[in-house]
Amino acid sequence: MVWFFLGPIVGVALLAGRRRRRRRSAAEPRARSALKAAPYIVLALSVVPILVGYVWILVASFTIRTEGFTPIGGLTLKHWRFLDDADIWRATLNSLIIATSSVAIVTVLASLAAYALSRMAFRGRRGFMRVTLVLNVFRPEMLLIAIFQVLLFLGGLPIIGEFVGFNTMFGVALVLVTLELPLAVWVMKGFMDSVSWDVERSALIDGASRFQIWREIILPQIRPGLAALAILMFIQGWNAYLIPQTFTIGTRVSTLSVFFNQFSGESSQQAWNGVAALGLFQLVPILVFFLFTQKHLQHIYGGGAGGAGGVRGG
Repeated sequence: MVWFFLGPIVGVALLAGRRRRRRRSAAEPRARSALKAAPYIVLALSVVPILVGYVWILVASFTIRTEGFTPIGGLTLKHWRFLDDADIWRATLNSLIIATSSVAIVTVLASLAAYALSRMAFRGRRGFMRVTLVLNVFRPEMLLIAIFQVLLFLGGLPIIGEFVGFNTMFGVALVLVTLELPLAVWVMKGFMDSVSWDVERSALIDGASRFQIWREIILPQIRPGLAALAILMFIQGWNAYLIPQTFTIGTRVSTLSVFFNQFSGESSQQAWNGVAALGLFQLVPILVFFLFTQKHLQHIYGGGAGGAGGVRGG
């Protein structure tokens, strides 16, 4: 009985919907093109403030003075006089050591751990994955006292303490690696899960070891993931501030971020052009590193990510 009364109503509604669709068929291509263009418009609008900020930094670092976005006076290089200071180059070298150490150690350890979690079945695998996921929740601020005690313990060890103890660059790099490794493992595991098993099974049948498969088969197929992780770790290590500021003392082991904070804190309102110059100097190595790795990132959008590598029709 209910359908007896509702049936005609539903039928009329469906017919009306079809007629409306026919009327709107001419406007559908325009609507679809507008929907396709909407993400690009939103992306362009969101990038504009960032580009404006970079342009201001570039202009302010080479002009005598700026009022808002208006440069006052001619071009000058006086804001780059900090390059004559030996402390800036020492801090740059320390930041480079931390960043490159983080990239090398994290990419190797994360790819090895991710391979084991993605391709091997062993007891405690699920529990290890859950613990790794939980470790991403903890902020470095919550672990400062515990990290300090660990560095003091490592500093008391013979030979090892001279390199990875408190107030050492490799000690800071070790802390950063430990904090970033859980996230890196999950990122690498996602890329390795997309790699086909066919080539790996063929290599196992031919007698290849797990290490040979990881090095010669898996790693070449996840180069976009390695490049993305390397860029992320380099930026994290290069811009690290809290850990170097907390566990290093003196200019001998100061990093560029710590030096930048001290420089900007001591600057008055009229010296922000010098701060802009130092910020541009800190930005250059990241741009250079990105230029050397971005060609591997292009494989993600060109179909060269791990899922289709080595398998016809994958």
